[in-house]
Amino acid sequence: MHCPFCGTHETKVTDSRLVADGDQVRRRRQCTACGERFTTYETAELVMPRVVKADGSRESFDERKLRDGMLRALEKRPVSAESTEAAIERIRQRLRARGEREIEAREIGEEVMGALKRLDQVAYIRFASVYRRFQDIDEFRAEIDRLAQEPSFPPQDDER
Repeated sequence: MHCPFCGTHETKVTDSRLVADGDQVRRRRQCTACGERFTTYETAELVMPRVVKADGSRESFDERKLRDGMLRALEKRPVSAESTEAAIERIRQRLRARGEREIEAREIGEEVMGALKRLDQVAYIRFASVYRRFQDIDEFRAEIDRLAQEPSFPPQDDER
């Protein structure tokens, strides 16, 4: 690892810790030349499946798009950033665990809706209205009625 301050390639690790529920290693390093300290994070690089869009085109999985969509739905809602990030990570893990090379964009949308339903019902309705392209108030009402009919469940400890 090269030093971000002086560019020297000689650094030493002074401390290592597991973070992000053991999915990352945080390392404190010190440059042997200039003495500056800095932190690096190490994660396993796992290949996400390619996304097959509705029109049949394919693109790489983009976590930024997933996060942006969820954050738009959760805007001004009482959901912590930690809960949101944990939900995003759970979605990524489920998609990766399928072991498939490609996944339909629709399936990712369904995963997001499931996560939002657990995090915040208003955010779920926001996302569903765009994702399912609600055309009028009756479609909103029908989805809210379906949501009201489902048994309520408390968020899991790692979801709030």
